[in-house]
Amino acid sequence: MNGPAGIKDVAERARVSVGTVSNVLNRPHLVRAVTRARVEAAIAELGFVRNDSARQLRAGSSRVISYVFLDASNPFFTDVARSAEDATRENGLALMMCNSNGEAVREAEYLDLLLQQRVHGVLITAVDETGPLLRTLPARGVPVVLVDRRATDEPDWCSVGVDDVRGGEIAVTHLIEQGHDRIAFVGGPLAIPQVADRHDGARRAMARSGRPAGDLVVLNTESLTISAGREAGQRLAGLPNDRRPTAAFCANDLVALGLLQQLMHLGIAVPGDVAIVGYDDIEFAAAAAVPLTSVRQPTNLLGRTAAELLLDEARREPGHVHRQVQFTPELIVRESTVARPAAMSPRARTSSDGHGPSGRGPALIARSD
Repeated sequence: MNGPAGIKDVAERARVSVGTVSNVLNRPHLVRAVTRARVEAAIAELGFVRNDSARQLRAGSSRVISYVFLDASNPFFTDVARSAEDATRENGLALMMCNSNGEAVREAEYLDLLLQQRVHGVLITAVDETGPLLRTLPARGVPVVLVDRRATDEPDWCSVGVDDVRGGEIAVTHLIEQGHDRIAFVGGPLAIPQVADRHDGARRAMARSGRPAGDLVVLNTESLTISAGREAGQRLAGLPNDRRPTAAFCANDLVALGLLQQLMHLGIAVPGDVAIVGYDDIEFAAAAAVPLTSVRQPTNLLGRTAAELLLDEARREPGHVHRQVQFTPELIVRESTVARPAAMSPRARTSSDGHGPSGRGPALIARSD
């Protein structure tokens, strides 16, 4: 026998029909115990491994869901994927992760491959929501759910996201309540929708406090990485003392951690000289040399809800309603903005009752972890 054993080889070794082998593999309750044992012994002897490709073609889709995301180095996406995987496994499916690395061409290549493989569905944090291939997937039988996005322009799609404008607002409001006037927004590019929303929220907080939106110093970065944060830290430290911000709101925790590292390396105290707020509240935020205040996204809810919406859509049941789910972020206060949680200003302590300055839901949680 040349090559791997096939189903016909198993049938010959067990002295049964190909149909009987198929039943053992797919409907074992239909086969007598003695015959089933003979087939299973032949499978073990030959080292037979089933190939699901033909079955998938007949069924029209595989038992795999894919999550296409932006950055494998960002723990935020792996946290979301872990929760999505829990939901898919509970339904007898597997989750495959594809890292687009923030590249539209790479994303399109993955989508084309997933379409060829007839995956059960696609979860995606898209580089380009307007990409022609992505927009045709549902019509070609592959359901799609946008993750960490809000499909406001696509009522025929499901989406799961977080109110990032609100997140930016509560972050900068907290810094203002700590007495900061010169505040920097660090992160980019602003072409990324989440970054733009967080920036808009920061500007809104400035306006609500009576400060001109132009007082927000914007330090754009080319990416949302630790190295980009370090580079921004070098730029911030190089500003004249009378123009240097005394606080920074970063578009994600990786940028914030890089900023923190560089400022400490240059002898700039955090939070004494510069207070820092991050975004996502990844595990490393609390473990930083100066524990990082961060806007927490509910990654467990994002992943599980997205997977459940996708599974519901894949069933193609009548009456399915496309939903755009949006969660509210919360601020977790640590030492990068206040030396100790007990040192919060009276206004900040008032906010910690679970309502932000505008009274629109949870905004501030004091933590010392």
